Order: sequence, then structure tokens, then C-alpha cells
Amino acid sequence: MRRMVAETRLHPADLILPAFVREGVTEPVPIEAMPGVVQHTRDTLRRAAVEALEAGVSGIMLFGVPEEAKKDALGTAGTDPDGILQVALRDVRAEVGDELIVMSDLCLDEYTDHGHCGVLADDGRVDNDATLERYAEMAQVQADAGAHVVGPSGMMDGQVGVVRDALDTIGKEDVSVLAYTAKYSSAFYGPFREAVGSSLKGDRKTYQQDPANLRESMRELALDLEEGADMVMVKPAGPYLDVLAKVAEAVDVPVAAYQISGEYAMVEAAAQRGWIDRDKAIMETLTGIRRAGAKMILTYWATEAARALRSAR
Repeated sequence: MRRMVAETRLHPADLILPAFVREGVTEPVPIEAMPGVVQHTRDTLRRAAVEALEAGVSGIMLFGVPEEAKKDALGTAGTDPDGILQVALRDVRAEVGDELIVMSDLCLDEYTDHGHCGVLADDGRVDNDATLERYAEMAQVQADAGAHVVGPSGMMDGQVGVVRDALDTIGKEDVSVLAYTAKYSSAFYGPFREAVGSSLKGDRKTYQQDPANLRESMRELALDLEEGADMVMVKPAGPYLDVLAKVAEAVDVPVAAYQISGEYAMVEAAAQRGWIDRDKAIMETLTGIRRAGAKMILTYWATEAARALRSAR
């Protein structure tokens, strides 16, 4: 009876798997703060993409982890056609074709030696306009490498419009833009910074949003839609379900939410100590995000949850 009258239903196709690929490794590297998640080799990433496809997951979002020596102030490894993310995009597309939506994180933080999401001015602040030039180039090399969707995540003013124009200029009108519309300056990003080998010292409060603000997200939403966003996202998911619900009510484009590394780590850590039922907690958190209005959920449990959902039907 409960199943029959359920108001919210999760489906494997609602899920997107974030995945890390690390340059120069021959075996997957476990991420200590995210039990069960690894920095993939190129080969294991291809296998993970196939497993996600077979489980019914809709997409995979790729993050590149370059060798430390290749990081520099401009993040040039992020726009190198032979950089780790571009190579991984080609690998995954060769493996799954168009059967799985292949997405790419469009940001410089993984590739800069200072760890910020953009180019720094002489005074140490992030230079918004100089960063947009780098994002345009990044969008083009990611699209050329095979990304179906690019996700500009740096929270620079005007990034969606610049990325859209850059894609259209090279005839990539069919590559979609997933706007990181509401990306908050969150304490829950900690494990992710281990996952991508971030060089960041300090924080990103000058360009990520204040957790206290909701109306700011709605202004960002209006700007992203005006600039041509095909999809919009709220990140993190769990602490910002009110923002997610507000965004979902306001738009007629697909809405995504990113269940981030800290959200994942909390459940895994509590479950390891026997404090909560892991499997039930996973499904409850995902259901809550879906109920709040997300049609697409980026979650590190995507493949596992998709399998569980299919076996329960």
C-alpha cells in the first residue's frame, strides 16, 4: 500500500555518477575521507562508466586530477587537449558512445597551483573576466573531446553566457550547459578537496555563495537562464533543500542537485560505526532530494542505488 500511494519515486535514470580520474596512476587510489570512492585510472574509469550504464544511471560527471607538476597559475592542464580530463572524456565516449550522458566539470581549481577556480590578479583576488577567457577555452576543448554536457562550476559572473558563446562559435550547439546556479561556500566540500588533490589554501567565499542567503540564489538563477543555461543545479543538496525547492518551483528547465562529498562521508562514517542503517539512509537522503524538486541527482552512490532500485521493482 505504501509503495502504491508513494508521492515521490526514485528511478535509476534520476541519478548521475561523479567520478575522478587521476593522471599517472596504474591502480585506483582510494579516497580516505570517502570510503568506497577512488581516483580512477583510465581503465577503471571506463569500467565504472559501463557499470553505471548497465545499472540504468543516466550520466557520469568527470573530474580530472592532473599530476602535481603540471599545475600552474593559469591551470593550463585544464585546457590541454591531451590533459587528463580531455583524455578521459575521449576514453569514456569511446566506451559508451551516446548511451550514457558524459558530463565534464568545467573549472580550473583542479589544475591551478593555488587551488582557486580562476585566474588570480596581482593582489591575489580572483580575476573574474580573465577567468572567463579560460573557461571559454576549456569549454571548447571539453566539447571537442566528447562531452555531451559541460558544467561550469566556478561561480564566475557571466560564465554561462561565455561558455554558451564559446560552444556555439565552434559549432557545438548541441553540447548542453549545466549551470552550477546555486553553489554555496560549504563546510561539506572537505573530502572532495582530497579527491581532486586540491592545492587550495584558505576559502572561496569571494565567489561562492553565503549559506545564509536564498534570494541571492534566485538572482543567480535568473542570470543563468538569461545567459542560456540548459539545466541548473543546487550544490550542496541536503543542507539546501529549501533552495532546491524554490528553484524547482521557479523554472521549466531540468533541475539538478549535487549530493556532495561531505554528505556522502557523514553517512558512510556513521554507518561504519553502526550508528545508522546505511542502505536506508542512502535511499532516504536521495528521496528527500528528489522530493524537494531535483530531477537529476549527482551522487557517489549512483550505481549502487540504481542497482538497488532495479532489484526492488
